[in-house]
Amino acid sequence: MKRNQKKRIVYTQNTPVHVKLWHHDFWRLAIANMLLTMSVYMLIPILPLWLQQHEDTELTALAMGAYGIGLFVMGPICNYLVQRYRRNHVCLFAVLLMLICLSVFYLFVSGKLPLFRCAIAAVGLRFCLGMTFGLAQMVLMSTLIIDICESFQRTEANHSASWFGRFGISLGPAVALIIWHYFGIEVMVLSCCVTCLFAMLLIRLVDFPFKAPEENVRMFSLDRFFLPDGWLLFINLLLVTTIAGLLFTTPLSYMFYSMMMGGFLLALLSEKFVFPNADLKSETVCGLILIVAALLMVNQSQTIMVNQFIPPVFIGFGIGIIGSRFLLFFIKLSRHCQRGTSQSTFFLAWELGISMGLFLGYSYLSSRIYSSGIILAFVALLMYVFVTHPWYMRNKNR
Repeated sequence: MKRNQKKRIVYTQNTPVHVKLWHHDFWRLAIANMLLTMSVYMLIPILPLWLQQHEDTELTALAMGAYGIGLFVMGPICNYLVQRYRRNHVCLFAVLLMLICLSVFYLFVSGKLPLFRCAIAAVGLRFCLGMTFGLAQMVLMSTLIIDICESFQRTEANHSASWFGRFGISLGPAVALIIWHYFGIEVMVLSCCVTCLFAMLLIRLVDFPFKAPEENVRMFSLDRFFLPDGWLLFINLLLVTTIAGLLFTTPLSYMFYSMMMGGFLLALLSEKFVFPNADLKSETVCGLILIVAALLMVNQSQTIMVNQFIPPVFIGFGIGIIGSRFLLFFIKLSRHCQRGTSQSTFFLAWELGISMGLFLGYSYLSSRIYSSGIILAFVALLMYVFVTHPWYMRNKNR
């Protein structure tokens, strides 16, 4: 079926209904998004363990938090790069740099490169990884996926592609823990490199039409980087994903991440069958209540069966449904030609929150992770109900 013969999206009151409009190019880019996310998140449960094995834990928090700083480095010149060069080439180059970062880390863990201090190398790795992954995601989600879709498909394309990334968040650590347990950290880091390589191949298989660059493009700008009109949504989403980052600093098994992926699946199904005509606040409120319930269960229950199965489903459902709703909010806040910028702003809020949670969980909040997470969830809930949602209803543009 040709692209111009695709069906239009059917919308209910709040949520786009999934229709069969995708072509092979979309699937390639969406899977590439998931693979790139996996390659980054595979390091989250393993890197601190590697530092502990080398008795170099003082800078663990800084190593995990440096990623969040790196995310913002390339953002101001993202629009200049995609206007000056072929946009798919910019994305491929960013992924190639990711692959080089991971390859250097493999040389470190395999002993082929000398280390003066493991944590210093880890800080540099995480910073560079954030810088390159940030650029790759900004170009992929805010430009390439939009370019291959007709104008009436783009909201659904952004919505669906973001779900692939969320599944990568849970699938990456689960796969990493299994590989690390049976084969060691060297094979695990090689697996990160392989996922990057496959993502490059998938992006390379997609043909993108040439677009003439705009005139008078500034080198530094907020285009395709940050949406100032969405600053309140940015802060609210940042609070939610910080909770997830805090939780990722606790000892978690591959079963926890697998059940978290089950929570993502339930959230995806509930969007279509439970929340289509519900009140606009219901998804975020329900998600935050489930996150609080999960943290209370983990903090209070001593039953392994309960902690391994129910809380991760609640966590996955909560952050999945909230992330999906906030993504649509960012899109509806954007003006004409700002869709890509709204995608990048959502991505930065999501990833920065997780990075902040990792930093705080390995430093200042290491002894009170669950109580801090509960407090953040209540703050996020009160902020959303009384501040963010009324503000959004007054300022949305779509």
